[in-house]
Amino acid sequence: MNGDPREKILMVDDDPIVVDSIGGVLSEHGFRFTGISNGKEGVEKAKELRPDLVILDLMMPEMDGFEMCRFLKSDPSTARIPVIMFTAYNDRESRIRGLQAGAAEFLGKPVDFTELLVRVENILKVKKYQDFLEEHSRILEAQVQERTQQFKDAILDTAQRLTLASEYRDVDTFNHVKRIGIYSEVIARELGIGGEAAEILAYASPMHDIGKVGIPDSILLKFEIIKTHTTIGARILRGSSSPYLKAAELIALTHHERFDGSGYPQGLKGEEIPIEGRIVSLADQYDALRCKRPYKLPYNHENAVDLICGKGRIIRPEHFDPEILRIFKESAERFREIFEAYPSL
Repeated sequence: MNGDPREKILMVDDDPIVVDSIGGVLSEHGFRFTGISNGKEGVEKAKELRPDLVILDLMMPEMDGFEMCRFLKSDPSTARIPVIMFTAYNDRESRIRGLQAGAAEFLGKPVDFTELLVRVENILKVKKYQDFLEEHSRILEAQVQERTQQFKDAILDTAQRLTLASEYRDVDTFNHVKRIGIYSEVIARELGIGGEAAEILAYASPMHDIGKVGIPDSILLKFEIIKTHTTIGARILRGSSSPYLKAAELIALTHHERFDGSGYPQGLKGEEIPIEGRIVSLADQYDALRCKRPYKLPYNHENAVDLICGKGRIIRPEHFDPEILRIFKESAERFREIFEAYPSL
């Protein structure tokens, strides 16, 4: 038969005469045929060859057709390969066992070659359709993931731009909001917060100071007024159905609360403060120390860590969740690396 080679078919049967006769028929019809004489070798060959169809005999020494079929169906690399079983027995019990093992079709012995070709063609048509659906599903999933990532990127971009609007007076704002997101994710994952929750925190935490947009330049440096940026920020972000903006609202409101109750705006204490606020509180404190501000020069990494750990008069360890502070101490070098990756301008 002329034309391009067709699908790959693996046959496993301990009778070489049967293998040769069926292999001859299938090869004449363009199929790429491989014959194996026992089940154990057949399993390995199926993993290597990745055939489009496996034909196997039910009764074989060492590993019979039932066991081989179960092996194929339990391995993700071969689970989707359809299986035709040959059997000299036409009893109901054997067929049920074969179906339970994962066989798609049964053929009796002696083999009717016309029936064999029809069954092979039909099964391969079904497999092509299944492969098409799976590939189509994979493409759709990739597109959904890409669009979801585009949406997340848009959220982050919006957050960065809004924060730039609120903090444009600072030299280092653009990289500052990036660093806060990365610091916060580091702490979250070390706390055991993973998956989407950690990702949401990474995207939402850069909006912690969005409320500064509501404070005029002329009074920005007056502390009692600047404290209101927490409640202003929460009002700006309130009412969204987005999990990112919901988290951002919580962070904007609580990132200046202190674990000992001495923070603002509500004077929350301990675990009254949402975990998101506790995480961003420490991340923001470290970054604020490292950055130049109109009212201070930047601290180096070592001094910033020392101050957070209590070697100063203003910042106290009691301000922070003890577990988050512990993680910060253990991860301090990573904080240095993040700051240096997105340095002050």
